[in-house]
Amino acid sequence: MLRILVLTGDHHVVDPEKVDGRYNAEDLKAHGVMEQAFASLPDLDTTVLADHSQFFDLVRTRKFDLVVNFCDTGFCNRILLEPHIPAYLELLDIPYTGSPPAALSLVYDKAIVRLVAEAMQVPVPAELYMPYDTLSAPPPDGPYPALIKPNRADGSLGITKDAVVRSPDEARSYLDWYIKALPGRDALLQEYLTGTEYGVGLIGNGDDLVALPPLEVDFSDLPEGLNPILSYESKAMPDSPYWTKIRFRQAELTTDEEAEIVNHARRLFKRLGLRDYGRFDFRRSKDNVIKLMEANTNPAWAYDAKLALMAGFAGMEYPQMLKCIVDAATRRSGLS
Repeated sequence: MLRILVLTGDHHVVDPEKVDGRYNAEDLKAHGVMEQAFASLPDLDTTVLADHSQFFDLVRTRKFDLVVNFCDTGFCNRILLEPHIPAYLELLDIPYTGSPPAALSLVYDKAIVRLVAEAMQVPVPAELYMPYDTLSAPPPDGPYPALIKPNRADGSLGITKDAVVRSPDEARSYLDWYIKALPGRDALLQEYLTGTEYGVGLIGNGDDLVALPPLEVDFSDLPEGLNPILSYESKAMPDSPYWTKIRFRQAELTTDEEAEIVNHARRLFKRLGLRDYGRFDFRRSKDNVIKLMEANTNPAWAYDAKLALMAGFAGMEYPQMLKCIVDAATRRSGLS
């Protein structure tokens, strides 16, 4: 019997990246479904923890075989402390699922990921890096249309329905909001890719790294006039059409296109130092080139998140997907 601790974000303290700073009903539902899924798996003695005040004592005294690190919010929901959880576990020589501290820190910087991908000849959008102290200056002349987003953020924070700008004037308006909403955060002005958006999910390591069937984002039901993007509203605001009208389905790609983006994802998974599971997001440009948008270490684990949907395309039930992540970590750590 494998004794595991599943660590999630802390439900008991403020999370500054959530609406009103707290977990909503949808978050809590996803947490409950996850608990039930782990409870249904044989040969696992599972403890689930969503209170970080107990974390240090628990891992020092209970002698868990493995920590399932589903905390993508950072210690006590301080996102910059996300790498510190696996770093602490490494100091105690406790195996854990997911990417190590170096990969978490590296991938959190979107501009660096883009430079790595470009060096590997993975197509990427044109992009300008804008330090925070330059954001009040006149916006650059291009590229437009553009997507303005934080260089370092998760969960589409800072990408609202108005983040697509088509001129320096629109950029100025959005940056005025951004400066107040996200003080201190450097920004990116990125070529807005107008075509279909895709996700590629990977589970495993090395020769056992499995690519799930790619996902496609369906924006067709969005009301007219709304930019087809996965904005913050789509992740955190259940009353928004970005939440209610966007759908996900198995991607319609040619055999060569699917092979190409899966190959890009596999190579980046290794180069960026990801482990056990990851997700890479791509989008088609106006000239029909599929370009990398994001790399995601320890991507969302919820039953209705992209990774679980892609697992479903492969005929994998949600508990089975969770078990595959655990199995990847136990094999890598020599526990099985």
